[in-house]
Formats: sequence, C-alpha cells, structure tokens
Amino acid sequence: MSAGGGTKAILAALVANAGIAVAKFGGFLFTGSSSMLAESVHSLADTSNQGLLLLGQKTSQRKASEEHPFGYGRDRYFYSFVVALMLFTLGSVFALYEGIHKIEHPEPLESAWVAVLILVIAIGLETYSFRTAIKESRAIKGELTWWQFIRQSKTPELPVVLLEDLGALVGLVLALGGVGLTVLTGNAIFDGIGTVCIGVLLGVIAVVLIVETKSLLIGEGASRDVLDEIVGQLESERVERVIHIRTQYLGPDELLIAAKICFTESLSVAEVAAEIDGAEKRIRANVPAARLIYLEPDLDRGRMTTA
Repeated sequence: MSAGGGTKAILAALVANAGIAVAKFGGFLFTGSSSMLAESVHSLADTSNQGLLLLGQKTSQRKASEEHPFGYGRDRYFYSFVVALMLFTLGSVFALYEGIHKIEHPEPLESAWVAVLILVIAIGLETYSFRTAIKESRAIKGELTWWQFIRQSKTPELPVVLLEDLGALVGLVLALGGVGLTVLTGNAIFDGIGTVCIGVLLGVIAVVLIVETKSLLIGEGASRDVLDEIVGQLESERVERVIHIRTQYLGPDELLIAAKICFTESLSVAEVAAEIDGAEKRIRANVPAARLIYLEPDLDRGRMTTA
C-alpha cells in the first residue's frame, strides 16, 4: 500500500470524526443522553487516533541511524497499537462505565429530537468516511475477504480505520436505538443499555486490533504466497536449492530476507557473486517490498551426506 492511499483514508476519518465529536458533545449538553456522551468520547478518541496514525506515518519515514540501522518502519505498527489501546480505554471502558451508571440511576432526556438529528447527521458523515476507507482498501485487498485483509494486511492504518468506522456506524445506530426507545417508552434505562452495547462493541473491535497490531509489532514474516514467490525466484538459474530462509517485515513496505542457498558445483567466486546479484534483482522485480536481502552461499551438507 502506498502511504498516500492510507493518508487519504485517515484524513477523511479525521475530518469526519472531529466534526462529529463537536456535534455529539453539543447534543449531550442539550439532552443529557449518556449514549450521546459515550459517542462523543468515542468520536474524540477516533479523532485522536487518526492523528496518531498520521504521526506514525511521518516518524516511520526517518532515515536509518547507527542506533536503528534498519530504520523506523515499525513506528507505524507502534502507533497503531497505541490507537487500539486508546480505543479500548477511552472508548470501551468509558462507555461501559457511563452506561452502567445510567442503568443504575436513569435520568430523563431533554430535547431528544436534538440527539436524533445529530445522530442522523453523524451517520451520514461516518458513512462517507467508511466508504473512503473501503475504496482505498479495495485497491490493495485483491481476492482476500475483508476479514482476511484485516488479519493478513501488513499495512496497519487501513484495517484500523475500517474497523473504527464500522464500529462508529454500528455505535451510532445503537445510540439512536437507545435514544429512540427512551423517547417512545419514557424509560431512560434504554439510553443506558444502548451505551453499554456501544462499550461492548468498542471493546471487541479494540481487542481484535490489539491482537493484530501486536503481531505486526513483534515481527511477522512473509505470507505463504510471497514466500513461495521468493523461493521460486531463488531456485532458478544456477541455484540448486534454498537450504533455509527467514523473512520479517520491518515496516509495511520493507521486507527483510535472509537465506542460505546452495549453488551448482564448480562455480568460481566471481560467478557466485554474479548469481547472488541476479537472484536479488529477480526477487525485487517480483516482490517490491523486498528491500533488504542477505544471501549466504553454502554447501548442501544434507545432500552430501546421503550421496
């Protein structure tokens, strides 16, 4: 994924969430609805999250240093992990607390029509943000299902924005349902129930994001398809066999490859060096993310033993 594509989705979500957060908080001041307050905090957290994702993209572009010889690509994973934690703490935990409090001590809503109007407008804005994220993600998703894309993507920003926007849309519907039932029945406990449902929803999304971004942060290797492509490019020309290979993503667009390879016999040092150069060119031509490649020529001792 290009950084520009991810940035477009993040900016769309940032603008939408900032406007929605202001509108929701104003609605809470008018109505006293706990669902509106929970949604205000949710949108505020989402706005902060988009800022963190943009910060991660910026800091990840720093040049490699002596202390960090492989660069700062994983900054994007780190800030995405922070986003997941914030979604859990600021979004889920606060909504659960506020919802339980409203269930135990229900309070009547004032000017409920204001809350309904704001929630409907917010649904429209979130739909725009969600459609933008879907459009940007579809360009790199390929034939994967959406769940597979979220699980397997090495680019953290788009899965984060997708799940955040999905959670926001469902949360808005839950808030609208809580406010609507409170107006229809006159029982403010439904507002609290809607708030608890929002908290549970955000908690589930946050846990999924925490698990996935943690996996990226500690280091993931290439997928089976990409690994097969790399091995296929290595085992051509005069490379007989890949003895073993290790890969790891140092960032969304930077894959480290280290392999021990066996050449055909009787090659000179110059020929081995030329073959290694050729193998690196083939890999980079077919796997653009392969930025760092270390190939070690060796004897195939296992085959020699059985001969």
